[in-house]
Amino acid sequence: MIRLLGYFFGIGTVFALLVAGGVAFYVNSMSQDLPDYQVLAKYEPPVMTRIHASDGGLMAEYAKQRRLYLPIQAIPQRLKDAFLSAEDKNFYEHHGVDLEGIARAALVYVKGGPMQGGSTITQQVAKNFLLTNERSMERKVKEAILSLRIEQAYSKDRILELYLNEIYLGMGSYGVAAASLSYFNKSVSELEIQEVAYLAALPKAPENYNPFRNPDEAIGRRNWVIDRMAENGAITQEAADEAKATPLGINIRPSGAYVSSAEYFTEEVRREIIGRYGTTALYEGGLSIRTTLDPVMQVEARKSLQRALLQFDQARGYRGPISTAEIGGDWGEPLAKVEALSDVPEWRLAIVLASTDDSVSVGLQPGREASGKFGPERDMATIALADMRWALRQNREGRSGSVRTADQVLSRGDIVYVEKKDDGDGYRLRQPPKVQGALVAMDPHTGRVMALAGGFSYAQSEFNRATQAYRQPGSSFKPIVYAAALDNGYTPASVIMDAPISIPDGNGGYWEPKNYGGESAGPSTLRLGIEKSRNLMTVRLARDMGMDLVAGYAERFGIYNKMLPYLPMALGSGETTVMRMVSAYSVMANGGRSIEPSLIDRIQDRYGRTVYKHDNRKCDACNDTAWADQAEPELVDDRQQVLDPMTAYQITSMMEGVVQRGTATVVKELGVPVAGKTGTTNDEKDSWFVGYTPDLVTGIYLGYDNPTPMGHGASGGGFAAPVFVDFMKQALAGKPAVDFRIPDGMTQIAVNRKTGMATSSEGSDAVIEAFKPGTGPSDSYEVIGDDGFGGAPTAQAISPQAEQAIVSGAGGLF
Repeated sequence: MIRLLGYFFGIGTVFALLVAGGVAFYVNSMSQDLPDYQVLAKYEPPVMTRIHASDGGLMAEYAKQRRLYLPIQAIPQRLKDAFLSAEDKNFYEHHGVDLEGIARAALVYVKGGPMQGGSTITQQVAKNFLLTNERSMERKVKEAILSLRIEQAYSKDRILELYLNEIYLGMGSYGVAAASLSYFNKSVSELEIQEVAYLAALPKAPENYNPFRNPDEAIGRRNWVIDRMAENGAITQEAADEAKATPLGINIRPSGAYVSSAEYFTEEVRREIIGRYGTTALYEGGLSIRTTLDPVMQVEARKSLQRALLQFDQARGYRGPISTAEIGGDWGEPLAKVEALSDVPEWRLAIVLASTDDSVSVGLQPGREASGKFGPERDMATIALADMRWALRQNREGRSGSVRTADQVLSRGDIVYVEKKDDGDGYRLRQPPKVQGALVAMDPHTGRVMALAGGFSYAQSEFNRATQAYRQPGSSFKPIVYAAALDNGYTPASVIMDAPISIPDGNGGYWEPKNYGGESAGPSTLRLGIEKSRNLMTVRLARDMGMDLVAGYAERFGIYNKMLPYLPMALGSGETTVMRMVSAYSVMANGGRSIEPSLIDRIQDRYGRTVYKHDNRKCDACNDTAWADQAEPELVDDRQQVLDPMTAYQITSMMEGVVQRGTATVVKELGVPVAGKTGTTNDEKDSWFVGYTPDLVTGIYLGYDNPTPMGHGASGGGFAAPVFVDFMKQALAGKPAVDFRIPDGMTQIAVNRKTGMATSSEGSDAVIEAFKPGTGPSDSYEVIGDDGFGGAPTAQAISPQAEQAIVSGAGGLF
């Protein structure tokens, strides 16, 4: 018997050794050509890039995989407990493989069932990072082998960190940080028990537990996780019961830009990031971008521009509905198919249901639910005739003139925009304007762009008129001509002839620029020339200096990269952008230092390292660790001085005169020191105003995208300057008035602003001028460019290359 038992024991031992050998051989074969788990040490997952305003407000997020990477130390214990309870309660005890779980899964597989779970978090890391999703025994073995190796190479916290940042949790979110924002609009540190439990319920099958499509299954799975947390001692049973009684509480975070009214600004930043670092860095690099945007100022910029464009457009009449539709049983269906202007939330699309002589009944486009679908509600509203009176003037294709009643304007099935009235009682008719424009506000000392509006609506047109539209600046270019003169021997009291002038155009004819209105005033000072925007004086001054000098200053100020040195260019007939003009005026506002406009303050990589900083001024003493009676730290400004500070003050003072007595007197109502210049091109195709206080420069351009006359009155002083006033009232609210600083060494003398001669300060024509050392009002009356009032002075013929500038108009009418 004993011998028989020994025989069977021997056979069993041999069999066990054979099995062990076979298993070892199989495992060894599976170990061959496994992925290198050491890549996890250098793993950098695709991380979302985020753009922030200057106050930290979130503007936009860009990602192919919506992920925010969090180190394990930043992940709350409650959130870790939830995932461990749901996925791997023994995570901190096992060595990468849960033998009990594997045995259970293997048993089901042997019996012919499907491959089941049982994977530890470490195994899931191995699968997600190094293997495929193939459901096979071979993959499970490889997964187990890799898990054992990973556990030997990395700490438990590192493995858990990789897992919690990599897993897909639905709603386009990868990792717990992005999912927390997507589902609850919260950071992970703000999540409550029921919320962390819901996130921990998602890894198995995010779509199966979608809170909108499968709310019951979502709650059931969440409650299961809560029970596991209580069972494992992570929470009390009382807390678990309370959490299970709570609704899902989903609070979907809206996509896109979050800081309102900043779509053009955000897109400009996006384009700059791609230009600097490429598309991959933007969508996968996890950059943190702090912009220069002032959110409050940005809202006011948009409002000011929109108000002006709407007022101008409505004065030209009603152009017809956005669309039309047949109204059947449910008028909401055709209305839902029309895309509204997403960045003009004050407006709603509406469909006309009925119209009478004095009112129109409309149905409002339903609001969107959290799922993105239109809700079932059907709201109706009324537009009174008084709230659409501007539309009685018809400007439709094939139909013009005026009508008298509401039903002559709108018909059943017309789809239009409406806006709720300020008093909340009824709606008013709206239409997206055809005329467009741009506004840029900049800190002249740093070049930081505080606000940028590139058009009425980004949803209507993505074309950014602040940076992409090249238009003639007209007379707003003249301060560059006058600054060049003041920097080269002229004074504000220098006298230039304001009289007709004829210049050969090189084609047998003559170019004969004119002042606005056609009149001329005879000899006048430089100050009077810029205050009244005299074209003839400007041409003579540019001719006297030489256009090469003017072109050099225009390029130095950044208005043009290369300016053709032809006289029509002195009147603003070249093309440039609002951003470039604001940058040029910033040079005059800051005392003559070069300016590099910037929409970005700094950029940090995914690890928080600063890779770009706009302000590179040096301050060696700023980082001293303690105070020891040393001198106050000073920022070293090594930017190029492109204009004499005294010249900068002189041209600023002259442009203060534009506001006080010249073409922009509407700006006086601000009640603070302001300098600026209007600009209007031929036939009022372009309307400009660029102005500044000591600490803020703002430029406005208005016009049609396809240059078209806007009509009499659409001048820089009548159309653009009021936008400046509207914006600056809000931008300067609560700030003390600041005078422009006079550089040391200048002498202030009263002169007659017409003759340029010294006078007493009592006369009505007296003005205080600032003169540089060694200069002052002339002792004798001298007139520059005194060729007579009607003659054709000898001048260099204009080459054929300048023909386009001449044909397109001299610019600078007013």
